[in-house]
Amino acid sequence: QVQLVESGGGLVQAGGSLRLSCATSGVIASTYHMGWYRQNPGKQRELVAAITRDGKTDYADSVKGRFTISRDNAKNTMYLQMNSLKPEDTAVYYCNRRTPFGTVLGSWGQGTQVTVSS
Repeated sequence: QVQLVESGGGLVQAGGSLRLSCATSGVIASTYHMGWYRQNPGKQRELVAAITRDGKTDYADSVKGRFTISRDNAKNTMYLQMNSLKPEDTAVYYCNRRTPFGTVLGSWGQGTQVTVSS
């Protein structure tokens, strides 16, 4: 059974940093493209950052230069380093596998809440 568990969220002041983790079990994460997503109540879930099997990365314009996605294949874990956080980054953050065309694979986990105070 594939399981993705997000952690590392919390409350931080604007300008601060957080590092999110996505621990994967039941599948070899390195064989998949993966992504970090975020969602606020009443809004659609949006892709924040993506990483391919080969380690190529891509970011939403709103987080470019501030967020860094990475993966540790030995630990079957993906990370999102978030720096220079802004109040508009406040959301529940999720990770998931995805196809090269962006289709999400599998169900969503619980997510981890990130709250940035001004």
